[in-house]
Amino acid sequence: MFRLAIIPLLLNFITLYPQESKLDSQFHKERRDEVRKKMPENSVAVFFSSPIRNRSNSVDFLYHQDRNFYYLTGWREPHGVLLIYKNQQEDEEGFYNEKIYVRERDAYREMWDGKRKGVEGALKMGFDRVSSRKDFKKTNHAFSSFASVLLFDFNNDVRDFKNDPNDLYDLKQFFREEINFPDSFDPIRYRIYKRIKDFDYDQIDILKDEINFYVERDESLLDDPNISAFLESQNKEFYGEVKKRTSLKLKDYNFDVDLLPGIMTDLRERKTAKEIGILRKAVSISVIGQIEVMKAMKPGMSESEIQGIHEFVFKKYGVPYEGYPSIVGAGGNGCILHYIDNNDTAFDNQLVLMDVGAEHMGYTADVTRTIPANGKYSNEQRELYEIVYEAQSAGIESAVVGAKFSDVYQACYNVIASGLLRLGIIGSLNESERYREVRKYFPHGVAHHIGLDVHDPGNYQVLEPEMIITVEPGIYIPAGSNCDPKWWNIGIRIEDDILITSKGPENLSRLAPRKWEEIEEIMKLDSALESFVLPEIN
Repeated sequence: MFRLAIIPLLLNFITLYPQESKLDSQFHKERRDEVRKKMPENSVAVFFSSPIRNRSNSVDFLYHQDRNFYYLTGWREPHGVLLIYKNQQEDEEGFYNEKIYVRERDAYREMWDGKRKGVEGALKMGFDRVSSRKDFKKTNHAFSSFASVLLFDFNNDVRDFKNDPNDLYDLKQFFREEINFPDSFDPIRYRIYKRIKDFDYDQIDILKDEINFYVERDESLLDDPNISAFLESQNKEFYGEVKKRTSLKLKDYNFDVDLLPGIMTDLRERKTAKEIGILRKAVSISVIGQIEVMKAMKPGMSESEIQGIHEFVFKKYGVPYEGYPSIVGAGGNGCILHYIDNNDTAFDNQLVLMDVGAEHMGYTADVTRTIPANGKYSNEQRELYEIVYEAQSAGIESAVVGAKFSDVYQACYNVIASGLLRLGIIGSLNESERYREVRKYFPHGVAHHIGLDVHDPGNYQVLEPEMIITVEPGIYIPAGSNCDPKWWNIGIRIEDDILITSKGPENLSRLAPRKWEEIEEIMKLDSALESFVLPEIN
């Protein structure tokens, strides 16, 4: 039984719970070493920083470094390039296996935009070779001499600063020319060609299914004679002929846009002890935000005010950012999965869904609670809430080492399906019809990795120790749904951050009340914000 008296103790415990670890230069160097281990012989991996994105005229959006670039360097400034070599290279200064090119110091620009670390700052971060970005275009990198140049495909969202010949745009253009990267390059077509080149005949059906997956999303792929021939042929010898043709086509390039994303996914899906420590703190701050909102919630509050309380808590703890746009949806807005307008009012009888996460040292939590604006769940709200709660509990319990991601989803789905049937929201149907009906009200998956991205990279196959995932089932019944109107405009999601361990799943966000009784009890507490009253503005 949840007792009101222990709530202050829980809040004190939250502040003590995190075991924060700072990411230092050694962490990033170790990550680069791990990339190097996974690279093929005689290869170089090339990473670019994030572009600067413009908001309006001279005002840019808040700069966020490319997550992989930050993971490998700790560098937060734009206009950078990182090269990691599989094998030792040599120049007049000796041997090295990595280089980073960074933005130079500039007293005039620093007066406008803030301090830069420059080459001197990068040297303190443990790199073998550091140069100004200006030198990237002056250096003979000899990319053609490598068996493989590993990179991510280029995005077309890089602004050209016309007065800066060494901005990210120009650095990327120079690199494209150096590796003969064609303007017409299609990464999906390239990926399919690689799969055809490497496939074993006994895996033919699996490969065809994979290719058809891409074709369903882009039918123009069938205009490629090699892809269409591969899908249509039943002749083993002809398969071999197509394999030969695609192999010859791939020999035109010594770059690879497929391998490096896989390497980074393999590394980032399992967290180090330092990363886990940082995520613990991000989660704990997010938990306190949820609790403070529960105490402050009153009918008539705007969604943006509720969002503001969450984010005020973040900033009070010295965390300047949220990990993703906060989702605060009252009533029917809670049925919109990625609702971020947050400009409506929470009325007396409505639930408020709050999907909010603090970003600490680059790592983001992802915690969702759904609470009644007036502090009391109605009978209908409570019945649906209990289904989601039981579904989530089943999902968390199933998140053990060796389980599949699909096992977690299935555990949640089974509870939700039986619950919707019991309440008469769906009828007795055969299995396929039942699935379609359930998906109307439960349309998303339940588990994803968190880390530097709220949807962190992962292979999404088997759960392993040191993974941190969400478990987030939900039920959403918008107005006009094919069920009794008493269920309309109820959206409920409960989401927690789960550390996978050999001893079982650890719920990092467990101190944010989940049971409806606990939430109602904590909503009876006074909020410190009740005394914060601003003057009326006419």
